[in-house]
Amino acid sequence: MKTERLIGILSILLQKERVTAPELAAQFEVSRRTIQRDIESLCRAGIPVFTAQGTGGGISIMEGYRVDRTVLTAPEMQAILAGLRSLDSVSGTRRYAQLMEKLSAGTGGLVPGGAHMLIDLSSWYRTSLPPKIELIQGAMEQHRTIRFAYFSPREESVRVIEPYYLVFHWSSWYVWGWCRTRGDFRLFKLNRMTQLAAGEPFTPRPAPLPDLDEQRVFPPKYDVRVLFHPSCRWRLVEEYGADSFTEEPDGTLCFSHGFPDADSALSWVLTFGDKAELVEPEELRRQLGDLAETLAARYQRRK
Repeated sequence: MKTERLIGILSILLQKERVTAPELAAQFEVSRRTIQRDIESLCRAGIPVFTAQGTGGGISIMEGYRVDRTVLTAPEMQAILAGLRSLDSVSGTRRYAQLMEKLSAGTGGLVPGGAHMLIDLSSWYRTSLPPKIELIQGAMEQHRTIRFAYFSPREESVRVIEPYYLVFHWSSWYVWGWCRTRGDFRLFKLNRMTQLAAGEPFTPRPAPLPDLDEQRVFPPKYDVRVLFHPSCRWRLVEEYGADSFTEEPDGTLCFSHGFPDADSALSWVLTFGDKAELVEPEELRRQLGDLAETLAARYQRRK
């Protein structure tokens, strides 16, 4: 794909003083004309790439830009490598690993070996997510809308958006784009999409980066206090951190946190079974009590 090739060309130019178009064409298995178009794309992106003709000529990056901004140490290159490998875990391919192998060949250790950092962004939905990510990436590169059915806690709807960013956050994948239904930028969770398809071309508009502050996206409406059995300590530490609770004299763990809605708070507490007691707020405590009575009646043993 073009994006991967541009990353590769830029990495080589940052590490080598000069390289020729035929060398790049051979390394990335494309034509010289394709390399020339890629160089033009890098220039349009604001990277000072220039070419020199004749003996000793080639393609290079302005010296000041290289020295002042982009000298990469081995640990920095390892971090880049780990990031690129993580993209393979999303797509289920070795596309980026193969790119890094190409960059390593004949560069005198451009990409050092012995990686100590592994990032896996795959999920339980590894069969359904990669096709969605691939389609959205293609739509963004071609400036095409995407259309999909969307399932949210409030409604089921059909949306058409202009996609701008794929976002991995809160252990899930989202797409950030201009929603034509709402007339504003919105964040959509990929796992809630069905019937995803690319649509008509659109003219890109200035797109702000998504504000992923948890307090803004999931504003807390209910400040809950829950008492947990000591055996739940590991899970509280894993999900909310060691500072999310205090230990009472009897060993009970007192947990405090804000939840955006009643359903998320109640469903989370219920996953702990009889090892949790919701203390506050009283409104949710009553709801949980009513729910417990309903469940008890539903699952009461038949005589």
